[in-house]
Amino acid sequence: MSLKANYLQAVKAFQPKPPYVFNSLKAFVVGGALCAVAELFANSYIRFFSMPLLSAQQLAVMTMMFLAVVLTGVGKYDDFSQFAGAGATMTLTGFANALASAALEHRSEGWTAGVASQMFKAGGVAIVYGVVAAYLLGILYYITS
Repeated sequence: MSLKANYLQAVKAFQPKPPYVFNSLKAFVVGGALCAVAELFANSYIRFFSMPLLSAQQLAVMTMMFLAVVLTGVGKYDDFSQFAGAGATMTLTGFANALASAALEHRSEGWTAGVASQMFKAGGVAIVYGVVAAYLLGILYYITS
């Protein structure tokens, strides 16, 4: 056995096992709570502003993303994300947080070379995989219908 293998085996004995089930349940509950808050926003927009359903839902998503950007700007979204795990990072609020944190981190480099390019790097991956997934699901829908 090599030195590296011995070291990895020794380290593994002292590493705590992450609580996968608890973390999964917590992410599920937090993600669901974020969706419920967005639904409350949408229902409020329909009720108080007499908006059509689709417009209210779009405004609710924009509101959630705006809140995520504000919380990122004041440094609180990272704490929330550490607690919530995937429940906070897999929704659109996580996408807004990724873009806002990239912009804040690289603002000293200027608008083009810093903010815009880093935001594109952070968001480009999600956009590319979103387009590819939508394309593949569209083909699957076309074949099955």
